[in-house]
Amino acid sequence: MSDVIQKRLYVAEATVLGGRGGHGRTSDGMLDVNIRRPVELGGAGGGTNPEQLFAVGYGACFQSAMSLAGKQFGVDTSRSTLTARVALGPIDEGRYGLAVELEVSIPGVEPEVAEKILKRTHEVCPYSNATRGNIEVTLKVV
Repeated sequence: MSDVIQKRLYVAEATVLGGRGGHGRTSDGMLDVNIRRPVELGGAGGGTNPEQLFAVGYGACFQSAMSLAGKQFGVDTSRSTLTARVALGPIDEGRYGLAVELEVSIPGVEPEVAEKILKRTHEVCPYSNATRGNIEVTLKVV
């Protein structure tokens, strides 16, 4: 099995100027944000940051993939709730890394079944496949 994309179904494009103190905009203009260092990192706040954007992207992607995985177990996940937390911190030798926690609630579904759905989702989600082996990802059923 290859991890190389066989056919590009969609390509997102965004332009960023100024990094953590700048501005980002997608080519279609649907996302147009000021990027700011958070207060917790010594910034002034007042905008979004890459970790928040990653949390929203990963969360949305994972929840969509969960719909596919749920069908494999005969479970409708459309009423599920997902909270994504992305942590930034030092790893070693002056480098920084990320850690992700995905907390999921699927109303009316037994925890054991929800765990199986999350495990399968983690196998098919593009963000999970991109991060696997690179960052710590914790899955949690609530």
